[in-house]
Amino acid sequence: MTTRTLGFALLFILVLAPAALASQEQGSWRRLPAAPMAPDWNYRTSVWTGKEMLVFGRDQQTALDANGNPYAASRINVAAAYNPRSDTWRSLDPPRGPTGFMDLSSVWTGKEMLVWGQGTREAFNPVTNTWRRLPGSRLLSIHDGFGAVVWTGRELIGWGGGCCGDAFSDGVAYGVAKNTWRALPRAPLAGSQHPLSVWTGRRMIVISGARAASYEPATNSWKRVAQPPAARGNATAVWDGREVLVFGGTRIGFAYSPGNDSWHALPLVPAGRVGDVAVWTGRLLLMWGGKRGGAAYDPKVGRWSTFAGGPLPVRLEPTAVWTGHSLIVWGGLRTKTWGHDDSSGAVFTPAG
Repeated sequence: MTTRTLGFALLFILVLAPAALASQEQGSWRRLPAAPMAPDWNYRTSVWTGKEMLVFGRDQQTALDANGNPYAASRINVAAAYNPRSDTWRSLDPPRGPTGFMDLSSVWTGKEMLVWGQGTREAFNPVTNTWRRLPGSRLLSIHDGFGAVVWTGRELIGWGGGCCGDAFSDGVAYGVAKNTWRALPRAPLAGSQHPLSVWTGRRMIVISGARAASYEPATNSWKRVAQPPAARGNATAVWDGREVLVFGGTRIGFAYSPGNDSWHALPLVPAGRVGDVAVWTGRLLLMWGGKRGGAAYDPKVGRWSTFAGGPLPVRLEPTAVWTGHSLIVWGGLRTKTWGHDDSSGAVFTPAG
């Protein structure tokens, strides 16, 4: 083999290698029935209770001016629950509190869905089918609702966030048992409107731009950790039980290991599979939302597999949950009618 032929052979292998690493993940999609609500495309959040997917959102109400042009008249809270076993939705009476205008976050405590956002602090108990308002606090006077939110098993913790040019670097925690808020100590991080975060079972790891730090509630202290390889835009992070997996925005991904405080690169995401949805199944990282469908990453073998995009449009602005055996994707679809959104959802069940 000549040197030139060898060079072309090596180039061929390098170009095809990423594709060769991605096998086909078997599974099936099933479309969800129509939901009894259609909240604004960017104001919705959901949790999995073990039986149902609870969804909370805001729905913009419009009216027409004297010239027949629509304008935003008000916003109302909306909520519903989807049961995969019966494949049915049920409407929930939403809280009548303020609606706010920023993103929403939510966690499942094992008993309640806690919904948190600017102007919104609500808890829903699906057994009693009732809402309660979380207490106010002077700690929330500057801004209410945070960019990075986790549930520790005892507390709802939020850090960072902001709007309209502001990027905050403070944090607060809400303890369910005492029904009170407390301030977090100052973090060794610059403020960020959209930080990434995961809960490891012991620490909250936060990635803010090109820096990262961990917060440990037991000691109420922060610690700077190794610098991420690159600042991440439009990314998401999940905890796989051993490492923080960071993907999104591009095909490039990285993993952080708290054990040795180090980062390492991950295999490229298969082309056309970069999306907004990312969940950890207990074995695989499932990503969905790219133009070509979804992809699954297995950290044990360091390999991607791909799966079909399903019946949903890629321009969906979804919320998603992992039920223990299926991925439920549901969200809003912008329409040509200003201020009005359609809802669409589906369930993906991996084979095996």
